[in-house]
Amino acid sequence: MSSNNTNRAELMAQGPIKKTLLTLAIPTIIATIINAVYNFVDTLFVGMLHDTAAMGAVTVAFPLFMILAAIGQMLGVGAGSYISRSLGARDKETADKTASTALFLAIIIAAVVTVLVLLFLDPILKLMGATESVLVPGRNYSFWIVGGALFTIINMTLNNIIRAEGNTRYSMNALIIGAVLNIIFDPILMFTCKLGLRGAAIATVLGQLISTVYLLKYFIGKSSYVTISKKNISRESEIYKEIFKIGLPVFFMQFLSSMAFSLQNVAASAYGENALAAIGITLKITMIPLFVMMGYNQGFQPFAAYNYGARNYERIREGLKISTRWMVLFGFSALVIFLFVPQQLMKIFSNDPKVIEYGVNNLLAYNIFLPLIGYMMIHTGLFQSFGKGKQAAVLALVRQGLFFIPLLLIFPPLFNAFSGQLSFMINAFPYSMPAGLAGIMSAQPVADILSIILTALFAYTIKKEISVEEKKNIEELGGTHAKNNT
Repeated sequence: MSSNNTNRAELMAQGPIKKTLLTLAIPTIIATIINAVYNFVDTLFVGMLHDTAAMGAVTVAFPLFMILAAIGQMLGVGAGSYISRSLGARDKETADKTASTALFLAIIIAAVVTVLVLLFLDPILKLMGATESVLVPGRNYSFWIVGGALFTIINMTLNNIIRAEGNTRYSMNALIIGAVLNIIFDPILMFTCKLGLRGAAIATVLGQLISTVYLLKYFIGKSSYVTISKKNISRESEIYKEIFKIGLPVFFMQFLSSMAFSLQNVAASAYGENALAAIGITLKITMIPLFVMMGYNQGFQPFAAYNYGARNYERIREGLKISTRWMVLFGFSALVIFLFVPQQLMKIFSNDPKVIEYGVNNLLAYNIFLPLIGYMMIHTGLFQSFGKGKQAAVLALVRQGLFFIPLLLIFPPLFNAFSGQLSFMINAFPYSMPAGLAGIMSAQPVADILSIILTALFAYTIKKEISVEEKKNIEELGGTHAKNNT
């Protein structure tokens, strides 16, 4: 083991907890912020086209990109959890097999998905809310995004594997390279080469391609502790089970988020392109604090998984307490900003008065419980780190699946039918809008509060389990010391 790899292992096992968490999380936070800034800037460049249909096209294509990323996250998070636990238990062979198998699956699945989605691209875009005016630009944009699916999926997979062995800095560099190059390529391809919306998509693919090459270099150059090679691709069912046990809930969480955004687009499109554009813009703005939270969670997970594999429960308990406090405080700070300057944020992307008004309404509704979303994220990440597939699946799926999607289907007609009785909710928004649109925007905060209550119940059980395991561990160590003294 190289000195760098030894230092990373010692840091996760023995380093001061706050310092360890910050060392692991700061690079992932920086990377996700850069990624969020890229999404922000990408939307800004598309806004420079002064074409509401183009903004709508990016909005309907966004869920499709999320599904591709979800496949990479499925393989990366599933493999990463097992790799970290294996390294914590000093089982490098299993870690090597898991990493190699995950990359093999990424290549195969990416190839199949690319072919299938391109064959049915128009029906898929219509399913995601594309109107007739949005379909053609949506197709032009999505064709290139789907064509680069191989790089997106491999990128997500390898990033999580590298984070799993504790090298969050290299993972950060890869994401920054992809995002920065994307921002550089955007104006060149869109305006200098006059490719317009198509240029924005090609810029995204080029950024992902170069970032993926950088990630592969890490393993080819033998900088990694985990070894990826053809001979390590496993046929052992246990490895596939471990990858998909944690990975599938992650996939369905992002898939359901994508479907939820699509349903939201379909519902909003009934109120015109202004409503559709407003929702697309607010989602991009909201991604900034959410990406920071996700970035921290990505740094926390290898810490939790490694120490779970090493049975170091005291460190896990303390790390969880610190992380929860930090996430809630950050979420509250972001909410304050959204409460005080929502119009200014919307005006960055659009000067259409209706887009701004609808966007302010949605921005506030979507983020009202943001301080507690971090609490929910960190506990979902804890279950994923421990390899507890059932609990991780429930927490991953409830927010956008069990709660948000049904509410999104129920609320618009309910608000239209009972607008008088529900006026207290409709009038709670800063700007007036149709009752049905208020129903669409009310679905997320209601889903959030229900999800937070369920998370609190799950959090109680896992904290109790950690305390029991910690006590058992102390008793076993006490018995070992007694035998040695005898």
